Amino acid sequence: MTDVIAGDALEASFEALEQEHVEVEGLRAEVAQLKARLEASERPALSGAKSETSPFVERYLRKGLEHGVELKAMSGSSDAAGGYAVPEEIDSAIERTLTSISPIRAIASVVKVGTSGYRKLVTAGGTPSGWVAETAARPETDTPVFNEIAPPFGELYANPAASQAMLDDAAFDVEAWLASEIATEFARSEGAAFVSGSGVNRPKGFLAAATAESADGVRPFGTLQLLKTGVAGGFPASNPQDKLIDLVQSLRSPYRQGAVFVMNSATAARIRKFKTSDGAFLWQPGLVAGQPDTLLGYPVVEAEDMPDVAADSLSIAFGNFKAGYLIAERAETQILRDPFTNKPFVHFYATRRVGGQVMNSEAIKLLKFAA
Repeated sequence: MTDVIAGDALEASFEALEQEHVEVEGLRAEVAQLKARLEASERPALSGAKSETSPFVERYLRKGLEHGVELKAMSGSSDAAGGYAVPEEIDSAIERTLTSISPIRAIASVVKVGTSGYRKLVTAGGTPSGWVAETAARPETDTPVFNEIAPPFGELYANPAASQAMLDDAAFDVEAWLASEIATEFARSEGAAFVSGSGVNRPKGFLAAATAESADGVRPFGTLQLLKTGVAGGFPASNPQDKLIDLVQSLRSPYRQGAVFVMNSATAARIRKFKTSDGAFLWQPGLVAGQPDTLLGYPVVEAEDMPDVAADSLSIAFGNFKAGYLIAERAETQILRDPFTNKPFVHFYATRRVGGQVMNSEAIKLLKFAA
């Protein structure tokens, strides 16, 4: 029995050696073929033989393969469409004029939603309560009033195009630059809508909401309270700061924690000159970098989308925008690179879907420059 097992093992070892021999012979054959090809490539080409073509011809022109092939644009179009980048050397960074972006998004309440059919419930009046004796019956109390908020949505879009020559030859990253430009312009457009948007295919701004002079608890839900300066297109000649104090005190104390003034820089320039009777300025600049200036102890946010002071203008807002204004957005800005629709131009189609509306009309007050 032991002899049979030893014979089987010996036979298996012979078969393994034969297999290794076959593999070695195969490798030798491959090496010989490679040597023959190398010698043939070193010999001069015979008359009439086809010489080796360039990778551009073989890979790109014949097969349409771009990998490993250096492509260069051969002509430019007009200067504004990329012609500057073709014959001249330009800086790798692009400077741009700064665009004023509305800061309303930074002070409002922002939620991410999955659909444009977003709804939010806001209660008015709270839940009433009462006092009873230890053994007295507990009668039913009133339930709070629910109000539904459905912020109108709109879709921002941009579809700029860049020539293929510009993309190929420019020293800077054109695609990243265009994406940055689109994002900046979207921020500017949506910021203007948050202030004065009509609500038709765009957010409804807080200045587009209904207004009334009646106090909280009397006005209909969704109607903002406004206070008048008493002078059309300006402040009163004497004690103009009193109107600002009235505006602050019209906002109930629960909302004043976190409240801010919102106005544009032209209106702020007027108010910075206001002084008290003892000569002190109402406006206090921020003493630490990054901290906003304050007016009557509350931060001032400069939004250039707010209107200038004029007759019947709503140029100053004061309130807690986290509680007062709702911004709903479906997703971040989406950018699609489209090189096929309009050859030889490459389009960058960008979209952004966002909505907005006043959420709590008691949390925002407006100052109207009217008699």
